[in-house]
Amino acid sequence: MRELQKTIGYTFRDLSLLETALTHTSYANEVYKDGLRSYERLEFLGDSILGFTAADYLIGAFPDLHEGELTKLRAELVCEASLAETAKKLKLGEYLRLGKGEEAGGGRQRVSIIADVVEAVIAAIYLDGGLSAARRFIYDFVLVDVKARVKLNADYKTMLQELVQQKKNQVLSYELLGESGPDHDKEFSVRVLLNGSPVGTGSGSSKKRAEQAAARQAVERLYPGTL
Repeated sequence: MRELQKTIGYTFRDLSLLETALTHTSYANEVYKDGLRSYERLEFLGDSILGFTAADYLIGAFPDLHEGELTKLRAELVCEASLAETAKKLKLGEYLRLGKGEEAGGGRQRVSIIADVVEAVIAAIYLDGGLSAARRFIYDFVLVDVKARVKLNADYKTMLQELVQQKKNQVLSYELLGESGPDHDKEFSVRVLLNGSPVGTGSGSSKKRAEQAAARQAVERLYPGTL
């Protein structure tokens, strides 16, 4: 626990809060015979703290975005996949307390679990050190390089389509090159073709993200200076 506290940059006065944030229901039921001693209640609180903090940050950081755009951006920043990436960087899976069945089933790497743990840790920090401490953790580990990520999340497929349509009879298509990794952590590879010729490749955790990456590369190659 000492190493984890060092990693997250926060030292708990009440270490039991952190322990609870890392306790899965399967462990609580096996050891304590009490599911309420798992992270689920903390996750509930952490979800609200994270949503509020992200909204507060975005309002200040992007004064020109409309409500719909802010809502979409907040959803991307606090979604399960984003939180799971945060958990992986912090290696939270290594500190989880899991029941035997969940341990055997690969719970330490399960995206849904480690994403929930991030929210539970946020709540634990809030209860131990207040909103400012929780906000600092969120800024340091969840809302990281937001403006750069906004650019990365641009709709490059639409951008590429609009650019190539400036000439007549242009046909874009996307081809799946392959996929790798376990079911809970797959990576897809895609290439985009213009009139049958490859103009970009990309990879991502979903076909959609891989296509966006391929389209971005195509825009950079075909229309340098556009991005």
